[in-house]
Amino acid sequence: MIGLLIELIASWLLLWLFERKDLLALGISPTRKRPGNFLFGFLIASLCCAIYYFSFTINTNNHWQMNATFNGKQFGSASWWTLTSVLYEELIFRGALLYILLQRVRAMSACMISAIAFGVYHWFTMNAFGNPVQMIFVFFMTGIWGFMFAMAFAKTRSLYLPAGLHLGWNLLNTVVFSEGPLGHQFLILKGEERTGIALSLAFYLFQVFAVPLITYWYIKWQLLPQLSVPASR
Repeated sequence: MIGLLIELIASWLLLWLFERKDLLALGISPTRKRPGNFLFGFLIASLCCAIYYFSFTINTNNHWQMNATFNGKQFGSASWWTLTSVLYEELIFRGALLYILLQRVRAMSACMISAIAFGVYHWFTMNAFGNPVQMIFVFFMTGIWGFMFAMAFAKTRSLYLPAGLHLGWNLLNTVVFSEGPLGHQFLILKGEERTGIALSLAFYLFQVFAVPLITYWYIKWQLLPQLSVPASR
């Protein structure tokens, strides 16, 4: 919590020094459309995450087993950790720094810089640094997702959509399917069977592209026509 407070103060200082703006420039105040953007992102990312993991078990002899020791207190603690980690990353990579970049360079260039930084950051958080093969896979996946988050911010000028996408995947991935730094949570994978190369590649590509492609459709065909409508006087 202290880290988030420091980030907010640093973000405010950067916005004021470079743009003479306050934190509202990050689109954090609720409007009629922003909660809907958050909900869309959260639901789509959660659904894709669930499809990803259940598809894996359908195609193998593995299965998910409920953790008998998992309780409401653990759920609350794990969910809070996930939420704060998402907000921490959003403020770093889609916060003041990206906003300032968007004022100085083309949106595509700003989003690419943000995506590259997000990918490199995950070399360390996912303990991939030093393993070239793992570094490539981690950078490819998190870089594309980082670009998606950055474009969601750039097009909506708000943190609601990228935060919803980010939280939706991370919450299910970490708290429901126990695939994260917190260890066993609600569901535990039982079995050791691995998929073949072709199926593993298919699952990896789904994990990388499913949510970004849906988000691209949402921004291009559903959201932008609404954003482009002139405000009534």
